[in-house]
Amino acid sequence: MARIVLKFGGTSVADIDRIKNVARHVKREVDAGHDVAVVVSAMSGKTNELVGWCRAASPIHDAREYDAVVASGEQVTAGLLAITLQAMGVNARSWQGWQIAIKTDGAHGAARIQEIDAAEIVRRFADNQVAVIAGFQGIAPDNRIATLGRGGSDTSAVAVAAAIKADRCDIYTDVDGVYTTDPRIEPKARRMSRISFEEMLEMASLGAKVLQVRSVELAMVHKVRMFVRSSFEDPDAPGMGDFDNPPGTLICDEDEIVEQQVVTGIAYARDEAQISLRRVEDQPGVAAAIFGPLAEAGVNVDMIVQNISESGATTDMTFTVPAGDLQKATAVLETAKSAMRYEAIQSEQGLTKVSVIGVGMRSHTGVAATAFKALASRGINIRAITTSEIKISILIDGEYTELAVRALHSVYGLDKP
Repeated sequence: MARIVLKFGGTSVADIDRIKNVARHVKREVDAGHDVAVVVSAMSGKTNELVGWCRAASPIHDAREYDAVVASGEQVTAGLLAITLQAMGVNARSWQGWQIAIKTDGAHGAARIQEIDAAEIVRRFADNQVAVIAGFQGIAPDNRIATLGRGGSDTSAVAVAAAIKADRCDIYTDVDGVYTTDPRIEPKARRMSRISFEEMLEMASLGAKVLQVRSVELAMVHKVRMFVRSSFEDPDAPGMGDFDNPPGTLICDEDEIVEQQVVTGIAYARDEAQISLRRVEDQPGVAAAIFGPLAEAGVNVDMIVQNISESGATTDMTFTVPAGDLQKATAVLETAKSAMRYEAIQSEQGLTKVSVIGVGMRSHTGVAATAFKALASRGINIRAITTSEIKISILIDGEYTELAVRALHSVYGLDKP
């Protein structure tokens, strides 16, 4: 039999009835003879409530005390699920992050996992005990609870799976898999049976919100096979207990995917902002002078376009940042104007980044040209373009988001069975 990790998000454990449903999913795997560890998030809305309490107590607060408060949401869920499983006759106990221990660095509120000692959990598998683990948390070098940032329970689950050498890590959520694009925009979007780590990493980082980016990175490094599936399916429905091919989407090595499409999916990210620095001196070190302070301020810069003037003396530098960072980025740029050596700054909000993703791009030409023609035929202007080996990202006006997504989804045949 296999060793598996099951992760359940906030909507899956939103109330006692949902927790009882989750327990049925867990019991199904236990009855099949598998060794099972479960990682849970806080009940839906609870983390936001806890964060709100911290801010109400003091707008500026100790990050260590913040972690002590917000980590309690997952601890409640873990205890409730363990109680529910015990009532169903399943040998289970809850574990908080520090009890395992999941060791992190000292960046409270956004800690990164450094080590997990899973020996005790593995030992208890021999007694058929299910480990119910509070996600999103670990213990920092200062011996205080540290949280992993929003969505961190996905990362917890993958890290636990790597530590116990699990055969698979099942991520249960409120969707039944990974789709070729957002089905709310394109009803013809199809659920994929498999997607490679690299493609999923691009989709997650470029707007698809099915999985946290760090969890996919970790899974790719440690070769942890992930499976995205719905907790809202009847736990005893046909096929749900099929270990090799249950309903959902497998995220795995590219080698496991026999027939690889040129384009796998279309992702999008709204609320992009564009900043243009006009007549920047075209001298060595100017780019470092611009983007260094932005990085120090924690501003995530994405698309960068540089246009050299005819004389070669100045250049225009254009780049994108999340709309929420625009004010901070503008303040940094204006403060360091003399060091950055530009004449004027312009900015614009309400933009969208649409991305075409697929490992098949490595060996096929014309993928970019197809995208550009599809957008042009619908009157959509392209503001900026960036590419990598397996993705093309295009910046457009936000009002054309749905039209662009549907056009690209169709032109690559993703809407065909």
